[in-house]
Amino acid sequence: MTEKPLLHLVFGGHVEDPRKLDFTSCDNIDVVGIFPNYQEALDAWRGASHAHVDEADIKYVIVHLHRLFDPETGEAMEDHEHGPADA
Repeated sequence: MTEKPLLHLVFGGHVEDPRKLDFTSCDNIDVVGIFPNYQEALDAWRGASHAHVDEADIKYVIVHLHRLFDPETGEAMEDHEHGPADA
């Protein structure tokens, strides 16, 4: 039996400050892809990050998409900081 995928999104772009996640524009976001597990997402993140190692204002991140909804039911998960996902 195969495990259910726990989806992860890898994307990046120019940021105001490399210590933060304030992207300067959504027009130039580089979506690397959606991956079925953390290890594959990490490998993709490393590749994209290393390709831009000399550009300090470009940052790549991994988003744990599986934490935004319940893979069993498809229901939105509650975000205790921001409220329900469908609000």
